[in-house]
Amino acid sequence: MHADQPILLIEDNPDDVELTLRGLQENAIHNRVVVAKDGAEAVSLLVGSASGAPMAVLPAVVLLDLKLPKLSGIEVLRRIRENARTRRLPVVVLTSSNEERDVVASYEFGANSFVRKPVDFDEFRRAARELSLYWLVLNEPPP
Repeated sequence: MHADQPILLIEDNPDDVELTLRGLQENAIHNRVVVAKDGAEAVSLLVGSASGAPMAVLPAVVLLDLKLPKLSGIEVLRRIRENARTRRLPVVVLTSSNEERDVVASYEFGANSFVRKPVDFDEFRRAARELSLYWLVLNEPPP
């Protein structure tokens, strides 16, 4: 397991942040969760910026919303894949969008998975459990 690596949650909606955190906690996921509230903050955390260095330890997985302030989720994904340090990071697009163009764009820019956020809390909790089990326990990341 990648318990020493954080999970990076890129989400601007406080309710969705709370649901995701609760879903992870209820499923015994002990990884620290770092929350970026907009696309610019996410890029700064992952690849650095003029005002600061990136996270010292890369996340085990990035949970990325598409509709973000400052930089869109697609733009964040593009920048992750352009950077040598982050290009192999597992990125799961976790969004309420049901637009086909968002699915296509996410995969074209290198998303590893596209998951629609369930509206129902029990479904959301189940999705968090399955995502965390796969990406934090079963998946073998590149070295």
